[in-house]
Amino acid sequence: MQLRLPTTLSEAQRYLAEGAVPVGGASLVWALWQRDGFPEQAMSLRQLPEANLIEREALGAAVLLHQVDDRVPDVLRGAASTVGTGAVRRTATVGGNIVGSTLRCLLPAALVLNARATVLDRDGSYETDLAEVVAKRPLLLGLRWRDPVVSGYHKADAEAGGPPPLVVATAVHAEGDGRHRLFVAVRDGYEVTSETTPCDTGAEQVLEALSRTALGSLPVPAREAIRKEVTGILDRLDGR
Repeated sequence: MQLRLPTTLSEAQRYLAEGAVPVGGASLVWALWQRDGFPEQAMSLRQLPEANLIEREALGAAVLLHQVDDRVPDVLRGAASTVGTGAVRRTATVGGNIVGSTLRCLLPAALVLNARATVLDRDGSYETDLAEVVAKRPLLLGLRWRDPVVSGYHKADAEAGGPPPLVVATAVHAEGDGRHRLFVAVRDGYEVTSETTPCDTGAEQVLEALSRTALGSLPVPAREAIRKEVTGILDRLDGR
């Protein structure tokens, strides 16, 4: 297997056209390659500047999870810091987690940031939404978002090897004229549900509004966690 290490987008685009297989998430697909055979060409984005950004409103797909720090919002840092073990976080990438993993631990955080994805195909790079990233699994270059006012992340305790732990991600964004909007994303099992609502009316009214969305149909433990996290994030908003 020949490993390609592009340093420019044009190089990465050319390698894709030549059939190179992206290795983001290789820690997950390595066993499949061992079983089914290795590709003739693979491509890593670890030397591509656009895929290695760590900024307040941007995160590259080639960034290792242990590198995600306080330069990004709390919700994204919390998500990255709770993925697997320290050894996993030193090898797993942002892109591999969102595109290559069935758990997609970073997806709820990205959804509440209302993030947009930059992806690359044989025709070049373009911006798209997270729904397309999840459905089509393109080569992810990175994420961009607007910095939230406050954000938070909760991951329930779970036994190793058991079902995926419940995740609740929250973020409040300024809308202008002093108004705010709350984004909530929940991973229950392998499914991720996200909703949004204005949040300047008080916690009980906000929770009532969320109960009329798909979040209101989730199991009781998920709804209880949503109540706790939403109440907490709105208290932080009021106290900032």
